[in-house]
Amino acid sequence: MIEAEQLSWSYGRAPVLDAVSLAAPHGRVLGLVGPNGSGKTTLLRLLHGALTSPTGTVTVDGDELRALAPREAARRLAVVVQEAGGESALTVAEMVLLGRGPHLSTFRRTRPEDHAIAARALATVGATHLAGRSFAGLSGGERQRVLIARALTQQATHLLLDEPTNHLDIRYQHEVLGLVAELAHDLHTTTVVVLHDLNLAARYCDDVVLLGGGGVVASGAVEDVLAPEVLEPVYGIGVERVEAGGRLHLLFHPRPREDLRA
Repeated sequence: MIEAEQLSWSYGRAPVLDAVSLAAPHGRVLGLVGPNGSGKTTLLRLLHGALTSPTGTVTVDGDELRALAPREAARRLAVVVQEAGGESALTVAEMVLLGRGPHLSTFRRTRPEDHAIAARALATVGATHLAGRSFAGLSGGERQRVLIARALTQQATHLLLDEPTNHLDIRYQHEVLGLVAELAHDLHTTTVVVLHDLNLAARYCDDVVLLGGGGVVASGAVEDVLAPEVLEPVYGIGVERVEAGGRLHLLFHPRPREDLRA
């Protein structure tokens, strides 16, 4: 479980987040959503320690993140960022094996069991057939699967992803997020994902934190947060919620130009 209390961050004199708190439990997918500039990626970076908030705390299973040694933090938290390693000369197998780094001492080489863990991770994400290929030559969807496999190879209990569907076509968006949700539920990992697309959040997240105006506008189960009365003031657009195929879907209706001028 990841818990954050009263986090804040500013870029220069421009505050981005103020007094943000949240909880991400095991076995569920927590989506961070909000308009551009609302601090989604910044918050994710605070949660995994790439940034350190001047206020508040982040705890991982009850332990303060800032008190964990880097190697220990890496054993608990695996991070998948946007467009990572796109120009790497490594093969897919080599890229995935990097996930064993937190479990190796400085001069210790990988062992057969490390290679076996990496192979199982590739199999889990359905990418075994890619093992010998150059990572740089993969499609966007293939790269995302490989980066998730690297995170699994890390054997961390918490997975954090920054817009994993960015620049992917519709098929790969659903494949990647379907995989993320399946792993969270089957492996009982804590999963936090930054998403722009609210319909993807509605389909694949269990809980949502909606950011806006420097703070948390709403948080809770998807069906409670992704509601027209909650979303419309934040996004400035009309929202209609419908159900189709037993799932929640959102339709958006731009406001008339006179409403925007007002």
